[in-house]
Amino acid sequence: MPLSSRWKTDLSSFLLAGFALLMTTSIAPTAAHAADATTVHTLIIDTDPGADDVIALLFAMASPETLKIQALTTVAGNVPLAKTSRNARLAREWAKRPDIPVYAGAPRPLLRTPIYAADIHGSEGITGVKVFEPKQPLADGNAVDYLIRTLRAAPEKSVTLAMLGPETNLALALTQAPDITRGLRELVLMGGAHFNGGNITPTAEFNVFADPHAAEIVLKSGVPITMLPLDVTHKILTSPERIARLRGLGNQAGKTVADILDAYVQHDMQYYGLPGGPVHDATVIAYLLQPSLFKGKQVNVEVDSREGIGFGQTVTDWYGGLKRPANVNWIAEGDAQGFFDLLTQRISRLP
Repeated sequence: MPLSSRWKTDLSSFLLAGFALLMTTSIAPTAAHAADATTVHTLIIDTDPGADDVIALLFAMASPETLKIQALTTVAGNVPLAKTSRNARLAREWAKRPDIPVYAGAPRPLLRTPIYAADIHGSEGITGVKVFEPKQPLADGNAVDYLIRTLRAAPEKSVTLAMLGPETNLALALTQAPDITRGLRELVLMGGAHFNGGNITPTAEFNVFADPHAAEIVLKSGVPITMLPLDVTHKILTSPERIARLRGLGNQAGKTVADILDAYVQHDMQYYGLPGGPVHDATVIAYLLQPSLFKGKQVNVEVDSREGIGFGQTVTDWYGGLKRPANVNWIAEGDAQGFFDLLTQRISRLP
């Protein structure tokens, strides 16, 4: 049944039944593979572009020797699905990577009312540059079916999934096919907040708040997870000099990234009083390419999906007071200059 038809069914009942099945088959997460700058990832990127997503996608597509991108899968998030899917295709076109298919996924969260972030990313989802319809279309089929099919066929623990938006697509895939965890090596995702506080409510970060029920399913999947929360992304900030270096590369990609950043970072600089702006989702790609730029530790993380002031909060047991098993490698520190050096070096490779 096509995904669009599934959304017309009683999704709540479907998810509750599938979630119960998933919980009975989950196991405690094992330690993630030790990674360094030479690690090669068979990679799927799940994304909701979004200005910072577009920069992350360009970053990843400029690194083919270590990031073997199998597909981009899109989800509603920063803007509705039609626009996130178009923006992913735009990034593919700008990077000259027609070999990478783009699959459209979930058009709305599992249970909650949809929300978007046009106030941050603009009505089209990308700020500072002209948006147009890309030449290459979406791949046939939908993202959830693609994830199930690909992860079932993959060798054990072989696929890394980078998640840059709400976790709806993977949650749906896990609910329908819990066995796909076998094919996953690790999940590396941008989401959550602890020390920093939230960016959509005082306690919640947007990607988790946009679909906390999906995040709950993913966190309980038993797959090794690394999270890059606001705690670290708000320490890796642009500066006029860092943006100027990108613009000065002399290629179109450098100009595009600089133009996007010049417009995108203004909101956070004004709202938080920061000297520069974060490039949230791009930290996921930097972590995959050079994990030594980051520091964190294994902790227990749970999501508050109850209606109320804490809705969407990632409850992070940093000090281990609850004595619950760690399920996340929570990144709290990052080398800002090292990040921008790596980003600039990789963007220089693009047209």
